[in-house]
Amino acid sequence: MEKTRGNSALQVTVEGAIIVAFAMALTYLPHTTGVSAVEFSYGLVPVTVFGFRRGFGPATLAGLTWGMLDLILRGLGNGGVLNPLQGFIEYFIAFALIGIAGLGSNLVQNNLRHKKNVIIPVILFGSLGVLGKYFMHFIAGGYYWGAYAPKGMNPWMWSLIVNGGSAVANIILVIVISLLLSSSFKRLLLPK
Repeated sequence: MEKTRGNSALQVTVEGAIIVAFAMALTYLPHTTGVSAVEFSYGLVPVTVFGFRRGFGPATLAGLTWGMLDLILRGLGNGGVLNPLQGFIEYFIAFALIGIAGLGSNLVQNNLRHKKNVIIPVILFGSLGVLGKYFMHFIAGGYYWGAYAPKGMNPWMWSLIVNGGSAVANIILVIVISLLLSSSFKRLLLPK
């Protein structure tokens, strides 16, 4: 069996399945703020940490799988899909882009192993993963959901405010928790 970073592909697949299940379970926690339409997406944290642990490919696949589950379990039944292309953008592409955080995997792990600072790579790559996801929601928001913007408001500005607010809130969430985990639970980020 092919090895992935010193571990079997089966082990990476099992870890990914656990991460996806955890991310999906976190989706059911209350996640709105007092600010209109700004939502926390707690599942971003385990998928981002998985990206730091296993890299871009496995994290992208985990994000994609989480997106497909979210589409099936929540999106289709809650009116989250207006048409197939919008559904594809917001559930397949957007969730898969969380895997961008995995591009910093080697840097984060090397810094942890050599007791160097991980703050910059965690902030940079964690932010890029979240921004990738919310950029796709911004595009879909402006193009597909624009009809739901407040009367007289530009749909792109409305999408920027809604999705930008959620992006900022989730970047802060991902960075703070990832940094706490990297300092207290390094084993979560370092595969054996």
